[in-house]
Amino acid sequence: MEITARQKQKYFISKGVDNFFTGVSNAFNFFIQYFAEVFLPPYEFSETLRQCYLIGVKSFSLVTLTALIIGIVFTKQSRPPLVDFGATSMLPSLIGIAVIRALAPLVTAIICAGKVGSGIGAELGSKKVTE
Repeated sequence: MEITARQKQKYFISKGVDNFFTGVSNAFNFFIQYFAEVFLPPYEFSETLRQCYLIGVKSFSLVTLTALIIGIVFTKQSRPPLVDFGATSMLPSLIGIAVIRALAPLVTAIICAGKVGSGIGAELGSKKVTE
């Protein structure tokens, strides 16, 4: 028995709808489980504070050093075109706006993600060996 193009189309549409509702169901179950575990004891405030310290405070020096280097490079790159137009007085405001609005959040996120991700990976790797 040969399958027609119309039957194939119905199959793919029904498969897509089925996959969509399966995904929605999985997401809903995840959120229900998440909120059930967040609001039920035991609360581990000390562990939460420890992780905030490890993620935030311990990453500060690396983020600061990276931001300083990026600011210096950005200044060296931006100065020659501004000299050509006689707008060197605009350099500090240009650097400030560009770094604070665009680069700072992005660089902070990338550096923190790399540092924290490698730290968590190392912690999990050492637990697997020792436990």
